[in-house]
Amino acid sequence: MSAYILILDDDADVATAAQLLLRRRYGQVASLCDPAGLPALLARGVPDVVLLDLNFTPGRINGAEGLALLDVLRAQARPPAVIAMTAYADVPLAVEALKRGAGDFITKPWDNARLIAAVDQALARREAARGGGAGSPELMGESQAMRELKALIASVAPTEANVMVLGENGVGKELVARAIHAASRRATGTLLAVDMGALPESTFESELFGHRKGSFTDARSDRAGRFQAARGGSLFLDEIGNMPLAAQAKLLTALERREVTPIGADKPEAIDVRIISATNLEEACLFDPSVFRADLLFRLNTIVLRVPPLRERREDVPLLARHYLQMYEAQYQRPSRQVATSAMDALLRHDWPGNVRALRHACERAVILGQGAEYALADFGLAANASIAAAAAANAATMMPTLAMSASATTAASAASTAVMPATPLGGDATLDAIERAAIASTLAQFNGNISHAAKTLGISRAALYRKLGKHGI
Repeated sequence: MSAYILILDDDADVATAAQLLLRRRYGQVASLCDPAGLPALLARGVPDVVLLDLNFTPGRINGAEGLALLDVLRAQARPPAVIAMTAYADVPLAVEALKRGAGDFITKPWDNARLIAAVDQALARREAARGGGAGSPELMGESQAMRELKALIASVAPTEANVMVLGENGVGKELVARAIHAASRRATGTLLAVDMGALPESTFESELFGHRKGSFTDARSDRAGRFQAARGGSLFLDEIGNMPLAAQAKLLTALERREVTPIGADKPEAIDVRIISATNLEEACLFDPSVFRADLLFRLNTIVLRVPPLRERREDVPLLARHYLQMYEAQYQRPSRQVATSAMDALLRHDWPGNVRALRHACERAVILGQGAEYALADFGLAANASIAAAAAANAATMMPTLAMSASATTAASAASTAVMPATPLGGDATLDAIERAAIASTLAQFNGNISHAAKTLGISRAALYRKLGKHGI
């Protein structure tokens, strides 16, 4: 994953440790120990994510320096995602940073997996919120489907009802959640987003409910969980369909009792949050008890909002395309151009399996690579993607005899798969995701959509197949 990460911390050892950890994953990672150098650094380019310490001068613990830097970062034309870094006793200060615009916080010394997960989530939130707020391009559109969705948001937002947002990858589920929070009575509070699928099961309770000092190894201080940090605001539980059943039971208990018990605590703490959840699983999958608990589902889906895929509101494509082309023309300082009529016709006919996110990426590609007086279809890269998908489907069909082998013959199946792969070359741009999606689609077609038979043939559980269906938008 390519991203520009900045670590702002007065402790050079802390900054170096974070830099070494993150550089292997993200590539460009800079550190700054003296905040006086921030303006010059921002003039050269704004980072994607900033890890921000809240105290710099020895002896100061009120966080005023860090909060002032947070204001500077949030004032940028395209502000970075900010993760507050706090010491053991700074949790209340971290909550204040969340209210001032930070997207998350981590405590020092951190767990490496937790730090990477926080950065991944920050990048995902920044990607989703590019354009920002309820009027952002992902929620743009004059189609009937979008008008109905916006009307539902306006109706639901002022209530305290829990909301579940359903939709394929790339449709803008988090932006819907942000629009709900912004129009709610809790708008002055924090909206804290948590990727439930990225939380390790071993740290689930600590992350959501908090812990007390000494309650387990490395618990060197009290730590507030996400429920406590979002008190008075909204908690957005993203990818909730990817939670293990055991974790679902713990979440259900917290929601039923309206209280959480931090690990190592003697008594529970009341919670005051509104829950907004989201998943890309098909709604029918949520009613499968092997995938999702019915009692938890009924706690979360008081109101269900379904975000339409882009192929069901094609009339919005020209509006979205023009917006993104103008945005990237300004960002990359390229001349303004129109889309050729034939190219726009092709954009309208395209099914957009990646939805608005895919359209945005196609527009960025067109702005960067387009050379003509008008944007041509080739500038958007759709023909190349279609060729890759067709090759992947053909390859999946070739692999079907191998996939049909029993799970007990996994090793032999793998060898057979390797043997047939060269027969249908995919080209250098094919991805494992494309091959997996095509294989799953072919298997489902073979069994007329029977999930049990398809899962058995593919050698995976029904729950795993449901998750993959949601992942690939099948």
